[in-house]
Amino acid sequence: MMNHQTARSNSSSPPVVSKPTTPPGQKQPGSQNPSKFMHELQNIHKPSWTAAALCFVSLCLVLSCVICVWKKCIKKDKDKEKEKKKGKEKSKGDFDTEMDGSYNEPLKEEIKKETALSENELKEDEKLGRLHFTLDYNFTENTLVVGVLEASELPAMDVGGSSDPYVKLYLLPDKKKRFETKVHRKTLEPTFNETFTFKVPYTEMGGRTLVMTVYDFDRFSKHDAIGAVKIPMRGVDFSQSMQEWRDLQKAEKEESERLGDICLSLRYVPTAGKLTVVILEAKNLKKMDVGGLSDPYVKIHLMQNGKRLKKKKTTIKKNTLNPYYNESFSFEVPCEQIEKVQVAVTVLDYDKIGKNDAIGKVLLGGNSSGTEQRHWSDMLANPRRPIAQWHSLKPEDEVNLLISNKK
Repeated sequence: MMNHQTARSNSSSPPVVSKPTTPPGQKQPGSQNPSKFMHELQNIHKPSWTAAALCFVSLCLVLSCVICVWKKCIKKDKDKEKEKKKGKEKSKGDFDTEMDGSYNEPLKEEIKKETALSENELKEDEKLGRLHFTLDYNFTENTLVVGVLEASELPAMDVGGSSDPYVKLYLLPDKKKRFETKVHRKTLEPTFNETFTFKVPYTEMGGRTLVMTVYDFDRFSKHDAIGAVKIPMRGVDFSQSMQEWRDLQKAEKEESERLGDICLSLRYVPTAGKLTVVILEAKNLKKMDVGGLSDPYVKIHLMQNGKRLKKKKTTIKKNTLNPYYNESFSFEVPCEQIEKVQVAVTVLDYDKIGKNDAIGKVLLGGNSSGTEQRHWSDMLANPRRPIAQWHSLKPEDEVNLLISNKK
């Protein structure tokens, strides 16, 4: 029985297989060579579309990686720029805060200093020149004698870098009595050497102020004031003559009543002995009628030694303060007489009922003064050529006084 169970157990157990030992340097029969495997893999038949698909997928993967890296770099750059801007704004805010605080006062002081320096520089740049003059009072005749000698360092008022200076003088508060020197052309260092006399009692001299204003002459526009010298008479010692240089100061705008301006042309032909006066136009005339207008006309007198030789007049222009005439008048004046005669031009307001009132007047001639004398000299220097010029009208009484002094 024992033999039977032993045989049974032996028959049920699987047979034992002994594994042969593999000598070193040889591979086991079940293992494969890698190179052989790759060779067999390559020999497997693959369709062409599969290779194309693999290449496309690989290319997409590479591009997506590149794009991701590029975006990350851009984002970093933007973040850096934002941080820089925030830093600048913060620093600016801090600077403004500091300016509002501790640095505000020092800055104001610096600005004030710079402003003061610039103002001083402007004042230095605005030098208007100097005027040389004399003052002398004649106690026996009760007259103040003013000598206008010369000017220097005048600023250039014309485009060419020069000026045409002359001096106008009067005694405040009386502005009616005015004198003018001759005009000197194209110079910044004019020599006048002219004397003017004001008849004023000595008891009234303390309340007077002498004003001497240097002007730049302009033929066709308003004359520009270069500068002025004001001398209160109460501070002058008249026991001796005074001679002095004074710096010109900015001239104040004249507050005297404006009578208007007249434009006229002068022409002299020596060979024919013919003097032609053309009244061109007038502007800004003084209002003489109740309605605020005037009826102006012009009267021209040829004069010699204070006497009227001939008279002409224009037509009347109704209801206007800016009349246009363009009317010509001729006078026979021999060459030997042209230096002795004068032309008085008066603008009047026509009145049907009463007297025709004079609006203003100018006197032209070789022995006149200011712009009128300059116009006459230009006419003589340019024979046979008409010379036009604007003139400011003066009070009739003032011009008549000049005429009486020329006798």
